[in-house]
Amino acid sequence: MQPRRIARELALLSLSQLPSSPEKLETQQLSNMVLAAVRTLTTEVQDTLTTAAAELQRASDRLLSSETRASDLRTSRSMVDESIQLTQSAINRIGTALELPELIQLANQPEFDVRTYALQVVRAVNIHRPEIDEQLNAALVDWQVSRLARIDRDLLRIAVAEILYLGVPDRVAINEAVELAKRYSGDDGHRFINGVLRRISEQTQAAYPKS
Repeated sequence: MQPRRIARELALLSLSQLPSSPEKLETQQLSNMVLAAVRTLTTEVQDTLTTAAAELQRASDRLLSSETRASDLRTSRSMVDESIQLTQSAINRIGTALELPELIQLANQPEFDVRTYALQVVRAVNIHRPEIDEQLNAALVDWQVSRLARIDRDLLRIAVAEILYLGVPDRVAINEAVELAKRYSGDDGHRFINGVLRRISEQTQAAYPKS
């Protein structure tokens, strides 16, 4: 995995856990950021497993209270399938948490500092959040940034920050966000992320056409 991609992933996972103050942000060591990322993943695992357990309980309750009608059996099977998918998602998150420190160690080569770029991304999101959210709200159709799932909201903010403030080409920022969405968002999350960011890219190019 490319070092810059790992830095972007680290920024995504640690963004909600790191201080927003630029001064405090600068004092964060790589180990602090990894810990923040693992905490984010741990919280997601706990929440996902809780949801999966509740879905299994609902399926069990429906079976126990039903008269074994075909519709009840289909509904219960759907609930069990959903809980299995949620559990698999939680297992994948655990795997990511275990892999992250090793990936960062491998990527932290002398020519590229993972910590530095991850902090640049987090700093850009924090400093320019009002402008970033304004861009996102303009691109969202009948929706608002504040109503998005946290992972989708942070993915979009990071991609826009890279495009507008870190000089990353639109195509690269969009592709990287889509790849991260495939790892961390819902089933159709990557398509949603792709659509929103492409609208932002079109709006930006229309507002600031290249000479």
